[in-house]
Parts: sequence; structure tokens; C-alpha cells
Amino acid sequence: MTLLEQNYWLTTTDFPTTEARPLPDRADVAVIGAGFTGLSAARTLAKRGAKVAVLESETIGWGASSRNGGMVLTGMKLGVNKLISMYGRELTRRMYAASLATIDCVEQIIHDEAIDCGFSRCGHLEVACKQRHFDDYARQAEVIAREFNHQLRVVQKHELNSEIGSTIYYGGMVDEVSAGANPARYVAGLARAAIKAGAEIFEHTRVEALQRESSQGESGWKVTTSRGTLWAREVFVATSGYTSKATPALQKKIIPIGSFIITTGVLPEKLAHELSPRNRMIYDSKNYLYYYRLTPDRRMLFGGRAAFFPENDQTIRRSAEILRRGMIDVYPQLRHTKVEYVWGGTLDFAFDIMPHAGQLDGMYYALGYAGHGVAMATYQGRKMAELISGDKPENPFVGIPFPGAPLGLYNGKPWFLPFAGMWYKFLDWVS
Repeated sequence: MTLLEQNYWLTTTDFPTTEARPLPDRADVAVIGAGFTGLSAARTLAKRGAKVAVLESETIGWGASSRNGGMVLTGMKLGVNKLISMYGRELTRRMYAASLATIDCVEQIIHDEAIDCGFSRCGHLEVACKQRHFDDYARQAEVIAREFNHQLRVVQKHELNSEIGSTIYYGGMVDEVSAGANPARYVAGLARAAIKAGAEIFEHTRVEALQRESSQGESGWKVTTSRGTLWAREVFVATSGYTSKATPALQKKIIPIGSFIITTGVLPEKLAHELSPRNRMIYDSKNYLYYYRLTPDRRMLFGGRAAFFPENDQTIRRSAEILRRGMIDVYPQLRHTKVEYVWGGTLDFAFDIMPHAGQLDGMYYALGYAGHGVAMATYQGRKMAELISGDKPENPFVGIPFPGAPLGLYNGKPWFLPFAGMWYKFLDWVS
């Protein structure tokens, strides 16, 4: 089979169709972005009786929500000791508890809406690329057990063959709570659930400008789009790595970073079991990391930061060979296995590598998932919908400092990504 520059997940999924109808004159909430965050919020808001218009510049799930590895992970990008040093023990406890609750949130929605997306609590495995990384696992597991009452299992190098069919790592750490899913089927199911609840989704409707404007004596927003204008009482920005100049204050706080994935053909059952005996979601300990898993039909899906720049034809083609070499380094057994699909997507990193939610310039927002978006985005969509509805939900990511670039040397165009890539490769070399 010829290598296809195509998202494999999309070949498994039928998305709901949306009618090509005019925008409404008014909405209670305009949600910008029809990915995990926006659709989760739209579903919750509509269930609470709000008139919701979801405005998507492309199509449902077009961005990172359908392009990721389908890993529904606990924790955050930063380690717990770093989090404690930044936020203190109490706030970090609340953050970690929220990260565990995100998995339950996804599972509950999938159950309640009967979304067929292959969700499985298979757990995740982090593998150590260096002895120093493995030595840190025991310290992390001890802190997490003591401070957060959550158990991780450290796997010694000589025991690692029970978890992974690779000999290059120094050990691992397992969290049994994490899960896997088909992200495209999941985001399609979220869209159907939002529509069923009463939300309206408008595809190919790019938001171009937002302006404060009163209507019928109410304060709100004039939302100018590529298909006309509407007025909304509230605006919720759920654009993650595709945040645009329509919301410049947020765009300046988010770095779009490319992540790329290849998948092989369907593997023999015996080989698939050898590569991943427990069917974990797997990622390594590097900054410039690899992540990989078996798909439900036994393909090896292998991803990573092969190029830091967001996806385009050039970065996707270059990434296919880089990732194939990485896959063979991990799994020499796949040396003669053909790669059938390659694609890319754009992740959203804040400058402090943390999720952020709240209000900025009167707009509600949630973003900054740094590769943990399947679970955290779903959770933040629900929590922010509750906040917009007038509740006071527990959400430890609201109100934490949200830094921009040092000295303000960033306008939303990430000119510094090649230097960042070199820096992280250097850190991986010296760590």
C-alpha cells in the first residue's frame, strides 16, 4: 500500500452532517471551535437550556481533536515536584485530583451518550530513556502516593518485557487509570450529543472579529464571521493550537507546536501482543518525546515532535521518515513493516506548559493542554460551561498566573520554534 498523507482515524469515522443554514441573530453563548473543549461545553450548556451556537472555521473535529493518538491520560505535562514548587501542595493536590477526574468525565460522557469509540481503561506506561529518568520514577510515585493518594507502579528494567517488547529502556512506570480511545469517533460522538441536546453547529464559519456590543439592553458580543454576524451574551474560546488573531490576547499566550503520527498496516496478532502485551498507551521520558500504542485493529501508531512547526505538506513528509526511524529504534521487529498513514496536528502549549481556563478581556476560554487534551479538554469544556451557567465549579486551573512571552517578544507567530526544538534536544542529551 502506498503511504497516504491522511489521518488514519478519519477512515474509521462518520461525522454528523450539519445543515447549511443561516446564522441565528442571537445566541446565549457563542462557542468558538468544534473540538473536544467546545463540543463538551456546548453539550453541557444546551442541556442547561442555553441557546448555543458553535462556530467552527473548518469542520467538526478538524483540528487536534481528531489528529491525536487517542491517549486519555492522567496527570499533566509537568512533574509533580515541579508543580508543587510552582503552586504549593494544596493547589497541586487539587490539580492532580482534577486530572484524575478528567478520565471519569470522558468515560461518563461516553457511557451516557453511547459513543462507540473503543474506550478502554488500559492504563499508560511511561518508559525511561536514561537511568537518571528511571531513578526519578520512584521519587515521583512516592510523592503521588503520599500527597495525592494515587498509586503508580514502578517497573524495573528486568520486568519491562511484561509491558513492552523493546529492550532499549531503563524501566517504566504504570498508571492503570489512563485509557485509550479512537479520538475521531469520540469527537464525532460529542458533536452528536451536543446537537441532540439542542446546540447548533456551524461549520466553515471562521470567527474574524469580536467586539463588545449591547443588544436589547443586554451587554454582550458582536461576533463577526466569514458567514455573517450574530450577537451573543457570552463567548467561549475553545480553539487550542488553532487560536487566531480574532482573539489576539489569547493568541499571544499560546504556542502552536506540531505533532506528527504514522501508523503501520495491520499487524499479526502474535507480533502485536509481543510489542505491547497489555495494550498500554506508551510514551517516553524525553522532552522531545515519542508516544505510541496499538490501534483497535492492531496497527502500531507512533507519534512525536518530529518537527516543531505546525503541520504542512513539507513537515508531514519529513516527519514520516523521522518517525519511522524512531519506531524501528524502539521496535526493530517492525523494520520490514510498511507504514501506511502519516499526518500531523497542532498542539497548544502555554509558556508555563500548564492548562489554563477562565476569563480574559470578558471572554471565557480554556486551552493549553500540552498533549493531554483528550481528557482535560473534555473536562474543561464541561467545567467552563458550568461557570458560564452561573455555577461555581471546582476548577483549580482558573485564576492561576497565565504568563505570556518574556519581554513581550511574541505576537502569535512562533518564530522561535527551531531554537526551542534544539534546546529540548540538548536537554534530552544532557539529562
